[in-house]
Amino acid sequence: MSESPFERKTNPLLVVISGPSGAGKDSVIRRMEELGLPFRFLVTTTTRARRDDEVNGVDYCFVSKPEFERMIDQGEFLEYALVYGQYKGVPKADARDALAAGQDVVMRVDVQGAATVRRIVPQALLIFLVTSSEEELIERLRRRGTESPDELRLRIETIREEIQRSNEFEYIVVNADGRLDEAVERIGSIIKAEKCRVNQRRRVEL
Repeated sequence: MSESPFERKTNPLLVVISGPSGAGKDSVIRRMEELGLPFRFLVTTTTRARRDDEVNGVDYCFVSKPEFERMIDQGEFLEYALVYGQYKGVPKADARDALAAGQDVVMRVDVQGAATVRRIVPQALLIFLVTSSEEELIERLRRRGTESPDELRLRIETIREEIQRSNEFEYIVVNADGRLDEAVERIGSIIKAEKCRVNQRRRVEL
């Protein structure tokens, strides 16, 4: 017997926001939090150095490489990867607790990390964030000024490879310069639409 639309309950979603470096993943997540959107945002753990405008425990959890490797050994990550010589990973405990409480979970990962999540959590909702052009993406990296010329060249090569993998995702959202709120609104609309599907995604079990 089919479920009555009057009694319908929706499963909490695991939402993955990914995309190449410079696409604005951090800015999108920060803006979603500022707007008070009703999601549990997972904080990524990383071994890279903290930038001047970042807050530990808010933007990222900054840990040493030995501490990160201890967490790997203890199986504490939903996914992790070594990118540009630095570890990044998403602890699974917060996601598990939020989903068990019926909350939607939003996490930001790079393209490599998204592939891992897709493999271990096939019911996750994957959104690919990108700028309006490759030139805009590269200019953002240059403006950031956090990489040496050699590191910048490596990142540019990597983002070109990552853009070719956009077809591995279910949705693409353009985050153009000066139009951050439009990108956030589109992501919110995607999540709302998923809640209206007749055939829901299966409940996430971690």
